[in-house]
Amino acid sequence: MSVVSLAPAMLKDNSPSASPITPVAANEAQTVQRPKSRSSRVTLGDDGNPLYVRARAPEWTMRVFAMLCGIALFIGAWEILSKTGGGRLPDPVSTWHSAVQLFSDPFYRKGPNDQGIGWNILNSLGRVGIGFGMAAAVGIPLGFMIGRFRFLSDMASPIISMLRPVSPLAWLPIGLLVFKAANPAAIYVIFISSIWPMIINTAVGVRQIPEDYMNVAKVLKLSEWKVFTKILFPAVLPYMMTGVRLAIGVAWLVIVAAEMLTGGVGIGFWVWDEWNNLNVQHIIIAIFTVGIVGLALEQLLIFAARRFNYE
Repeated sequence: MSVVSLAPAMLKDNSPSASPITPVAANEAQTVQRPKSRSSRVTLGDDGNPLYVRARAPEWTMRVFAMLCGIALFIGAWEILSKTGGGRLPDPVSTWHSAVQLFSDPFYRKGPNDQGIGWNILNSLGRVGIGFGMAAAVGIPLGFMIGRFRFLSDMASPIISMLRPVSPLAWLPIGLLVFKAANPAAIYVIFISSIWPMIINTAVGVRQIPEDYMNVAKVLKLSEWKVFTKILFPAVLPYMMTGVRLAIGVAWLVIVAAEMLTGGVGIGFWVWDEWNNLNVQHIIIAIFTVGIVGLALEQLLIFAARRFNYE
């Protein structure tokens, strides 16, 4: 296909019929992309009439469709298992009706051990908030110091490597022995279990800072506070938020297991109490509730990380 220049012809022909349109070869289609629409494409023929219109669905609709397919597949598998399990596993429909009835009055009180699921969730979140807050207050500054000073890193490395793999429930007897009560023991287990991701990720973030930044700080004779606020904190924030997200997941995971053993009011104790009553539907509802609350906590931290992103 040869390209023909019309500039000389336009200079000689000033008639109204002259049109500065680049010609196209015969029997070839001209494709025009609409500037205001990213989801449609119109193909024109030689006469200017559209040959066909091809529409492409937006990306978010495909993602929603994929998620709906996954949920439908999960519910279908659940239905099959409930039918083939001899009635031991409740089916999705009966579980849904039980959930509607359960959440119709989630904050009732009929005694110290008979309260709605809403109070159990709030009590568990309160313990997680206290233990997680204490772990963040201790773990994040400690991670900065370990990453900043090599001597402290060498001191803490064997202790962290030895204690981090310990199962969270192994700390529960120590908490009961020290605090003589179930509630502070559960908070202690959350603290000791969720502190390690924040220490490790914060320290790794500090070590990843380019040495040139620190050399500039030395040349400018910046104080440790200036180094922290102007260099360390902005650069380490993504690593720190990753550690916080991992820690909140561990804390919410641990509280359910700890409350099963310590009793009282909480989602873990509620699950164990429903097992003693052989109410499997409520146990399944509690599993979904724990998952949804954990997902909400993680998404909240993701939103906070994007809100305070220094990058």
